[in-house]
Amino acid sequence: MSFSQNHVQKAFLELIVKASTNLPEDVEQALQAALAKADQDSPEAKALETLLANVALARSNWRPLCQDTGMLLFDITSPPEISRAEIQAAAEAAVAGATELGVLRQNCVNSLTGKNTGNNLGYGCPIFHWQEGGPGVIEASLMLKGGGSENVSAQYSLPDARLSAGRDLDGVRACVLDAVWQAQGRGCAPGILGVAIGGDRATGYEESKRQLFRRIGQRSPHPELAQLEERLVVEANQLGIGPMGFGGKTTVLDVLIGWRCRLPASYFVSISYMCWCCRRQTMTIALP
Repeated sequence: MSFSQNHVQKAFLELIVKASTNLPEDVEQALQAALAKADQDSPEAKALETLLANVALARSNWRPLCQDTGMLLFDITSPPEISRAEIQAAAEAAVAGATELGVLRQNCVNSLTGKNTGNNLGYGCPIFHWQEGGPGVIEASLMLKGGGSENVSAQYSLPDARLSAGRDLDGVRACVLDAVWQAQGRGCAPGILGVAIGGDRATGYEESKRQLFRRIGQRSPHPELAQLEERLVVEANQLGIGPMGFGGKTTVLDVLIGWRCRLPASYFVSISYMCWCCRRQTMTIALP
């Protein structure tokens, strides 16, 4: 087995193009199911029809699903004998290439100077998470997380007197419903919520975003969390916010909950809001 940067770079470019232009099948099916439930000729139905038309056009024309191509989050499982630095260099070269092709918008801004780097590369961009795997293959998952949905993500510290939320699953439920209500349509509803219970402030958000790699309808292996996920989907959709805040029966497509251990003094509930345009893809890269 050898490492060819050109081979791996081409694979990463394919992954980026697919993530940016091709909505996952499970998300599209969820949008279609929402349309089937919507009242005919309602603002909800027209919004969902527009979203699905956009999905078809992006896929057929290999154009970005959304003009905000988002922050790139890579989750990579790599062989122990291959340098992570080499893999990251190949991924970053693919990011620059995708930007030049127009599949990614120039989306990376230096926070001190306000200048755009022009190629989506800079300190902290893209984001990489690593795990060690077996020999011979790289497993790469990519998520594109847009700024609009990121802006309405939220983190709560329990207990919360405003919500009458204690340190239990009913308190978590209160936080999630409050986050949906506060977001209204600004997160480009119908959204998908990744939720994490516990961790610290940083790892809580990390775990909540990790949930967004799960397929819609993929329930938690913990029965109490699976039950809460299903309940929150029903209750969030009863808020009547609807697609883009126009009102309707579908405000969220799913709620996906994970957890981490925490300090006794802290009980964080971290909620990563993902817009309807849930751009995530996974690829296995075989090494020659």
